[in-house]
Amino acid sequence: MKRYYIIFILGGILLFVLLGKRTNNHTEDIVSTKSEDTLLTDIITESRTPPVNYLLDSLGLVNIQDMDSTIGVQLKYATTDNFTGKILYKDFSQAYLQTDVAVMLSKAQQYLQRNYPGLSLLVYDAARPLATQKEMWDQVKDTRHHKYVATPERTSLHNYGAAVDLTISDSLFIPIDMGTEFDFFGKAASVANEPELLEQGILTEQQVQNRKLLREVMYHAGFRSISGEWWHFNACSLTEARQRYPLIEHF
Repeated sequence: MKRYYIIFILGGILLFVLLGKRTNNHTEDIVSTKSEDTLLTDIITESRTPPVNYLLDSLGLVNIQDMDSTIGVQLKYATTDNFTGKILYKDFSQAYLQTDVAVMLSKAQQYLQRNYPGLSLLVYDAARPLATQKEMWDQVKDTRHHKYVATPERTSLHNYGAAVDLTISDSLFIPIDMGTEFDFFGKAASVANEPELLEQGILTEQQVQNRKLLREVMYHAGFRSISGEWWHFNACSLTEARQRYPLIEHF
C-alpha cells in the first residue's frame, strides 16, 4: 500500500511539472505575440507620419502644438480659404516653427491666457516652403497686390520658420473681430493707419482694441509686427534668419 502511495505522489509531481511547463510556454507565446503586435503598431504609426514632418524635424523646426498644445492651428494654405483660392499645403496641416521661435510663441500664449482667460492664439500660417512662396508670387506678380507677397528671390521669414500669421480666438477657436479677414489685400489690414481707419469708419473701436491686444501679446514675447498686415509677426530680421536658419525649399 505504501508503495502505491509513493507512486501516486510521484505521478502527481510529474503532472504538475508538465502542466507548469505548458503554461509557461503558453505565457511566453502570448508575450511574444503581444510584442510582435506592438512592434507592428509602431511600424504602422511610423509609416503614417508624413515625410514633411521628418524634413522639418531635420531642419531643427518643431510642431508648435508639441511645444504648447493649447495653441490653436488652422492653416489657411492647407485649405482654399486664402487669397489664391487654392490648397497650397497638400497633405499637411500642422504649424512648424524654429524651436526658439516656437518657445517665443508659447510665451505669448501663456501671457494671453494668464491675463485674458478664455482667449487663445490661433495660427493661420507658420513655416512655409520656398516652393509655395513661388506659387503665391506667381498669383500676384502682375497685379496691384504684388507688394503683399515677398518675391522668391528675396525670400520671406516664413521660408525660414521665423514668422507666424495668427489671430486671437475664444476658447472654441472662433476668431475675434480684427476688422478684416486673413490675407485681406487693402488698407483696412494696415497697422500703421489704424487711427485714420478708425476716424473714417473703416474700423471700429473694438476692432482696433482687438488688434492692439494681439500686438501686446506678441510684443511681450519678442515678436515684431509689420505695417501692412495685422496678422503677421516676425521673430527676427530677414538678415538674422538667413544667418541662423536653413532655408526651407519645399514640403
